[in-house]
Amino acid sequence: MSLFATMRAPRTILFGSGQRHALPGYARALGQKALIVTDERMGASPDLAGLVDGLKAAGVTAAIFDRTLPEVPLDCIAQCVEFGRAFGPDLVIGLGGGSCLDMAKVTALLLAHGGSPRDYFGEFKVPGPVLPLIAVPTTAGTGSEATPVAVVADSERLLKVGIASPQIIPLVAICDPELTLSAPAGLTAIAGADALTHAIEALTAGARTVDAATSHEHVFLGKNAMSDGHAREAIGYLARGLQRAVEHGQDLAARESVMYGALLAGLAFGTAGTAAAHAIQYPVGALTKTAHGAGVACLMPYAMTFNLSHATGSMAEVATAMGVAEAGEDDRGNAERAIIAVESLFAAIGIPPDLKALGLREDQQDWTAEQSLGAARLVKNNPRPLDLSAMQAIVRAAFAGDRSRLAN
Repeated sequence: MSLFATMRAPRTILFGSGQRHALPGYARALGQKALIVTDERMGASPDLAGLVDGLKAAGVTAAIFDRTLPEVPLDCIAQCVEFGRAFGPDLVIGLGGGSCLDMAKVTALLLAHGGSPRDYFGEFKVPGPVLPLIAVPTTAGTGSEATPVAVVADSERLLKVGIASPQIIPLVAICDPELTLSAPAGLTAIAGADALTHAIEALTAGARTVDAATSHEHVFLGKNAMSDGHAREAIGYLARGLQRAVEHGQDLAARESVMYGALLAGLAFGTAGTAAAHAIQYPVGALTKTAHGAGVACLMPYAMTFNLSHATGSMAEVATAMGVAEAGEDDRGNAERAIIAVESLFAAIGIPPDLKALGLREDQQDWTAEQSLGAARLVKNNPRPLDLSAMQAIVRAAFAGDRSRLAN
């Protein structure tokens, strides 16, 4: 492909142990009244109390909404927006996992432009800048601190839906690995597997034929030079640190590696986008109520196997980044090594091996495949064209736990 590159990212990214204490200085530069959006666990934490004290010392008044729920239901967003309007913030700070960061994004949007989240579902529906937004993740997985997407749960729809716009990328992302030390092993595994899936799908995404209108018409732009660089580096950090972080949660070096990898993966897929594994997870998650990261990770080896013939070189790069490539092997051989390495890593950290283990019923396979095609912004990123029969093949192989059904 010809050299094409683009990057959509926060204005400032700050990474490092202890860097959460830099928050007051960045907040002070953006406003005087900060709405902090978090959940109940973080709301009672000494880390939050310390940050609030720091904000106060910097001349920033804070109000805390600590009732964010997983999956970001619309009624929960409405409560947060109502709380925010009563306070009158000029700045929003998201503190927590991906749900808290997505809640902060949508709240900053609605406080600036009004209406309902439904008004902004889809791509490029946000009319202008939202309230200044700072993201402080406490898990290492979603990369939401660096992406143009917020995913929410609409009670009128079975599947989760997304708001996709560069306008909701946080202005500042502060990633402090010390905030992830308290994450339990299961959460660490699921979040980290989600991040690795982001990076692999970004690196292996299809490359688009681009012109001057492309970046205005698509939030996810497919494979490009900048996203490739971030994705390769993300895969390396995650492959080196994830199993160690799961098994030895107080190992700060492992936590740093995983959180840095998750950030880089967010930068990669925030421009390139994700593909088949994420598209299929939307209906799988709706039916099984399983964690997003577990679902996409379960599906990843099957999606990679399906895409092998159309992304051979990129998958060989995955093998190199993971440290499993053989010098004398051709791209096809190393691509197959990459799939095995991903499958083995996910098995080692407890990711379910097939859709049956996630709780999907045999009679739900066809519906899952049909609904997967509705995620158009993901389907168009897949390196191998996806139609109903292709989706059915991936779902059935993933249900049976048999990648050989997808041999190509």
